[in-house]
Amino acid sequence: MQIRISWPAGNITASLDPSTPTTQALAKALPLASTAQTWGEEVYFDTGISVSRETDARQVVEPGTVAFWTDGDALALPYGPTPISQGWGSPRTEFEGQCRLASPCNILGSVDGDARLLATVRAGDPIRVELIEE
Repeated sequence: MQIRISWPAGNITASLDPSTPTTQALAKALPLASTAQTWGEEVYFDTGISVSRETDARQVVEPGTVAFWTDGDALALPYGPTPISQGWGSPRTEFEGQCRLASPCNILGSVDGDARLLATVRAGDPIRVELIEE
């Protein structure tokens, strides 16, 4: 399953695993419009859906992972380090450089192509997510 995520400065597509309960819930809610928030090198936004944390939820992910943050009912799109990856002021930590999410998130899939395009998203930008019909 593929989705398109659009904002004023650009858009990306992502491939999602259609077999996860969270992906299925998201697909039923599409298209959706939201407002972008940023946290370090992560974009996240409210989806209006609420799901349970899945057994394979993870906190440390690869850049470009499409994750669902169950604590905030939000899609989380990390493309680099977040504030907790940096160790908050310590000179170097074991977490530095990781895409470390705020808490374990359900993993839905990954961005197609260069996830660094998400760096053009600004907090407050309108975001639209839609299903790409195959």
